[in-house]
Amino acid sequence: MSTIAHQDREITGGVDTHKDTHTAAAIDSAGRPLGSEQFEANAEGYALLLAWLRSFGTLVLVGVEGTDAYGAGLARHLREQDVTVVEIDRPDRKARRWQGKSDPVDAEAAARAALSARRTGTPKRRDGRVEALRSLRVARRSAVRQRADVTRQMKTLIVTAPEELRSALRDLGDRQLIATCAFAGPAPERAGDPTVATELALRTLARRHQRLSEEIDDLDALIAPLVAEIAPDLLALNGVGADVAGQLLVTAGDNPERLRSEAAFAMLCGAAPLPASSGRTHRHRLNRGGDRAANAALYRIVLCRLRWDERTKNYMRRRTTEGLSKKEIIRCLKRFIAREIYRVLTTPSTPSTTTEQLTIAA
Repeated sequence: MSTIAHQDREITGGVDTHKDTHTAAAIDSAGRPLGSEQFEANAEGYALLLAWLRSFGTLVLVGVEGTDAYGAGLARHLREQDVTVVEIDRPDRKARRWQGKSDPVDAEAAARAALSARRTGTPKRRDGRVEALRSLRVARRSAVRQRADVTRQMKTLIVTAPEELRSALRDLGDRQLIATCAFAGPAPERAGDPTVATELALRTLARRHQRLSEEIDDLDALIAPLVAEIAPDLLALNGVGADVAGQLLVTAGDNPERLRSEAAFAMLCGAAPLPASSGRTHRHRLNRGGDRAANAALYRIVLCRLRWDERTKNYMRRRTTEGLSKKEIIRCLKRFIAREIYRVLTTPSTPSTTTEQLTIAA
């Protein structure tokens, strides 16, 4: 093949990502495989991988698996080199049963998915303030879960504690229980006694609970101003606080323009009903996919508005008289709110911007 013909050939790449190595495959515009190669998962390896793909011709597109995990660094490098990146889900399980599995096979499948436009999702950017917010929220979420675990462990210990200690602690509220156990002073030299050992364990857990609460407060002091700086209009919506807004921002990413429509955002949040019609039966079913944390954030907004927003209360009453159950009405409300959130996320915030609440229509 001539050099000119080689340069004119359009190439689509696919990458199967892992912790230490990435496997790349190249195909031409007709889907013919051109080769596969493995590279180290570091800055030097990313450069070599890109140079290898470009050696086959003009690189048009690269499909990358795991752009939110092991492929995040590669996706960032490709964007910096002005290469279009498509986010690829794991290979279809049916295809794997027929074709088997290996890194080159998965890389070629990623390339074919990108070439055929079966996958067109743009990966999140990880170089802005939303990425900083995500990192802080990871630490906060971990602390909240550990604190809840500590509370459960303390109550479990109290259930099996000697009767005298159990009767003294079993009826205390969480805050009073933590304060009481944290300032207890059992003698460590008597740790062989079941009652003393339980008191020591409860004191350790209570103090751990207090330290975790301090961590959460410190993180909240960082997260709340950052959310207000990124999306003040989002915080202005009824029922949206710093935690809910932070989750919705992380779900959308630093580049919310990657979301093609409000329907795509609703699908991303698992708030878009899925058609389940057949023959004369026309219905929709619950969507159990999408980002479940974002779905939970929408649910919290709905609960808040059902309590405080008159329009939402009126909507609930009207749809109830039409025969819908409370769960069905909440699903409808989540879909409406997803539309409203999308409009705010994709509209640049300015000091003069006034956010209009979505009027819930029949």
